[in-house]
Amino acid sequence: MKTHYYLGWFSNFIPETLARMLQEDITDRKSIAMISSNPDIYEEVGATERSWLDAAGITFDEYHLINFQVQKDDAQTLIQKASVIFLLGGNPVKQNDFLMEYELSESIKQRKAVVIGASAGAINMSAKWLCSKELGFEAETSSIYSGVGLDDFSVLSHYDLENNTDQVLSELSPLSYDMDIYASNEDCAVRAKGDKIDIFGNVYVISNSVMKKLDATL
Repeated sequence: MKTHYYLGWFSNFIPETLARMLQEDITDRKSIAMISSNPDIYEEVGATERSWLDAAGITFDEYHLINFQVQKDDAQTLIQKASVIFLLGGNPVKQNDFLMEYELSESIKQRKAVVIGASAGAINMSAKWLCSKELGFEAETSSIYSGVGLDDFSVLSHYDLENNTDQVLSELSPLSYDMDIYASNEDCAVRAKGDKIDIFGNVYVISNSVMKKLDATL
């Protein structure tokens, strides 16, 4: 059963309830492949996301960062061998371009490894997502990006929803007629495990131009 975690951003550590779910789901801890959202930056990135897992007691024998320093074929091999694939936070457009250039999306979809995305990474795990400056993205014009497509929905992650409800609904309404959109603030998560969706924190679903807060199940 495939398991996918769409995370917002955690100010400190992953809360205990969510950490326990991750511990239960991540049973194979041989290696983790972390996909950069700023692949041109070669110094160590992903330290924050790794610290979340460390604090939750989830450590791996091997840690691999995939960016432009890694050859395309080697990146594919790391994905194929990974126990966990983690799409890191940062710049969603740069990460999306990198996923396309390195042809990683299909490899990620085929794996049975647990896949985690934080902020930008969660957005790029979507089937589709809207890149719009009205939603805080660096974009002159609004456009729809294709993500990895692990599940048949869209994600807006790590966004101040309560203070921007009308704006979010206005921007995302057209896409919401094609698929559900899960929108979350910081310190939130959506877990898709098989056909089941679990919610942690303040998460909303936008469907057919209607926005509704979801009950937490984790």
